[in-house]
Amino acid sequence: MQSCGKFRHGLRAWLSSFWIWELRARGVVCQGNLHIYGHPIVSRQSGSMISLGREVTLDSSRRANPLGGTGPCVLRTMAKEACLQIGSSTGISSSILVAGRSIEIGAHSLIGAGCMIVDNDFHVPASPKEWETDYVKNSRPVKIGEGCFLGARTIILKGVQLGAGVVVGAGSVVTKSFPSGSLIGGNPAVLLRSRG
Repeated sequence: MQSCGKFRHGLRAWLSSFWIWELRARGVVCQGNLHIYGHPIVSRQSGSMISLGREVTLDSSRRANPLGGTGPCVLRTMAKEACLQIGSSTGISSSILVAGRSIEIGAHSLIGAGCMIVDNDFHVPASPKEWETDYVKNSRPVKIGEGCFLGARTIILKGVQLGAGVVVGAGSVVTKSFPSGSLIGGNPAVLLRSRG
């Protein structure tokens, strides 16, 4: 039974070379060795940038993650000149990152299963009863510092800046910025204690 698991893991690693080729074909900047398990969904708007640092892991496979994974990793830029940067040695599991302007994830960070990181509201009021789709008008950059840990199902909203080493409790909705070394959690997330 264990040998079957090793075979499946080896097959996923072998298939990752195809997903890496697809990323490069879509204009994603791949700075070094990547680890891709399962097929991520990646779409890059013309004129925008998606950049993956060395040793980045994108885990889109249900079997490769102990939590099972709720779906593939989704990396999207939605406007010209938008920028989505993921630092070296960062791991992302079954999470969604959508940039209308700028999302930056620091090196050595872990993004838990089912997280969502967005820098815009996707829709803006066009009139009292109508909505307009726009990814830039109300966009505010998101920056996650180095060595951060986002627990499963965390949601990071536009304008949030997290310092280095911030830990976010599972299921939190982060609507404001927190300094380095913070342990935060809740909806909306609040400071639980400083790890310093």
